[in-house]
Amino acid sequence: MESLRTPDDRFAALADFPYPPRYCDVDDQEGGRLRMAWVEDGPADADPVLLLHGEPSWSYLYRRMIPILVAAGHRVICPDLVGFGRSDKPTRIADHSYARHVEWIRALVVDELDLDRMTVVGQDWGGLIGLRLAAENPDRVARIVVANTGLPTGDLPMPEIWWQFRKAIEEMPEIEVGRFVQSGCLRPMSDEVRAGYDAPFPDDSYCAGPRAMPGLVPTSPADPASPANLHAWEALRDSPTPMLVAFSDGDPITGAMAPIFISEMRGARGVEHPVIHGAGHFLQEDAGEELAEAIVRFLG
Repeated sequence: MESLRTPDDRFAALADFPYPPRYCDVDDQEGGRLRMAWVEDGPADADPVLLLHGEPSWSYLYRRMIPILVAAGHRVICPDLVGFGRSDKPTRIADHSYARHVEWIRALVVDELDLDRMTVVGQDWGGLIGLRLAAENPDRVARIVVANTGLPTGDLPMPEIWWQFRKAIEEMPEIEVGRFVQSGCLRPMSDEVRAGYDAPFPDDSYCAGPRAMPGLVPTSPADPASPANLHAWEALRDSPTPMLVAFSDGDPITGAMAPIFISEMRGARGVEHPVIHGAGHFLQEDAGEELAEAIVRFLG
């Protein structure tokens, strides 16, 4: 598998993100290796909180949340998905599949880091991957936090705004990642922060990951990922693993999923589920402090 690696100097002047990257190699599932990156902070002997980002962001999205979780005594691990952030970037859209992304994260957190008693926090694609991780590795997951995400099986229609986003990502000659993240926020973003989201992608040749991900969302029961997602729904629906549903009040893409998680998931019963006010799809950017504090209360 051919891949690109973003030069380190692209990350030299990130705003409010002082965490040094850590790296490991994972199987690219074609006979080669890919380098995955993550950042980590907090006590090494504390139960880990795994923060998973989505499309088209990277671990930088969690920069406002990491200090709050660490101050509460938690070990925080925040990976970059393959194709994003400091992780290697396969050059072909066809190199990406839902199953591969689940396996790449599993390889990092299970094979490399050997994490146990994890709290899995997922937003956007971080939830699509994290919920599969939780369902398929229940002995390693102690808690789940879903935030502006879903676990689509293709049985429910996607909202029109999502189809518009998918069309724009697939057809734009060059993807401006920072602009797309800003469009998913309700609060203004500084030029410095927008540059932080653009940093992993020097030019469009690095953008196969962002271009691929919308097309990997199951929109029909015939999608190759639908059976595995349906199995994950069934496993999580009956699981006693506590689940926090922390959605924003301004996400037209995934907002309808919050009441479904609350009503269908056994682990969500008896939990006080917050609504993060004044935030859009990327609620970590709009209201990361509020989301982090809600997670701290849940873990407490």
